[in-house]
Amino acid sequence: MPTTNVDGKTRRRAAEAAEEAHQRLSSPWASFAAIIIAVVWTVPTLGLLISSFRPQASVQSSGWWTWFTNPEFTLENYDAVLQGGNVNLGTYFVNTAVITIPGVIIPITLATMAAYAFAWMRFPGRDTLFVAVFALQIVPIQVTMIPLLKLYVDPPFGLPQLAGGDAPGGGFYTIWLSHSIFALPLAIYLLHNFMKEIPAELIEAARVDGAGHVKIFTRIMLPLMTPAIAAFAIFQFLWVWNDLLVALVFGGGSLDVSPLTVRLAELSGSRGEDWHLLAAGAFVSLIVPLVVFVAGQRYFVRGLLAGSVKG
Repeated sequence: MPTTNVDGKTRRRAAEAAEEAHQRLSSPWASFAAIIIAVVWTVPTLGLLISSFRPQASVQSSGWWTWFTNPEFTLENYDAVLQGGNVNLGTYFVNTAVITIPGVIIPITLATMAAYAFAWMRFPGRDTLFVAVFALQIVPIQVTMIPLLKLYVDPPFGLPQLAGGDAPGGGFYTIWLSHSIFALPLAIYLLHNFMKEIPAELIEAARVDGAGHVKIFTRIMLPLMTPAIAAFAIFQFLWVWNDLLVALVFGGGSLDVSPLTVRLAELSGSRGEDWHLLAAGAFVSLIVPLVVFVAGQRYFVRGLLAGSVKG
């Protein structure tokens, strides 16, 4: 079948599917459900925002909704979050950025190449290996932590030690590796599914023109996969930025590698009595993820819809 006919049918099917999806999502019931979900999701966040500006005594003696009848405003909570403590909050911000950026780039780079291999390269045991990678998604992170720490402390095959025996944490690199390991199964699975949606005729045409796997991957796949890669990058960024458990376990609890979530955990106090500070700290830590999500929103939406139409 000529390539132009295939492309024409693909475009028509995509247009029909987009029109059908638009009709379903723009129905009155869908709009009503979206409004209800938005209200339910926004009200607790609004309460947290109001609490972050209320005095400590008011927060501990009355609910946040009383602010509408007795409005009170103070910046003491944010001053305590930004300037209180033994370590400046900027140090935690820098640590979080140092953890997050490689924690996003490394798994996406590896997953994109692995997804291409599973989708368009033939090798023995490909399907079995892909099922094994897919099955790794159901393994809880907590189950893998002790075995992974043992590999860092006492690696096999004479590999260099990544973490000390007295202090299990090894620094930023153990956190990067851990986040990459935990993210790879889902990243490979999602990117593989998006990559399989690319018409095979396009790949065959490139091979007829003499393109190898490297050129097909760099010149064809990566530009077409930009929305899907950006969508997963946003997910991974939010996950790593908001992570506390992995950073504590594989960072050893050292302040030199502690992320912002460690500071937020300290703000709650020994008995959770300082949660007014936790409210202010939550919005301080929210700034960067919010900017990232808004900046990549168009790629995020396109990435979510990239695999919804079959040609």
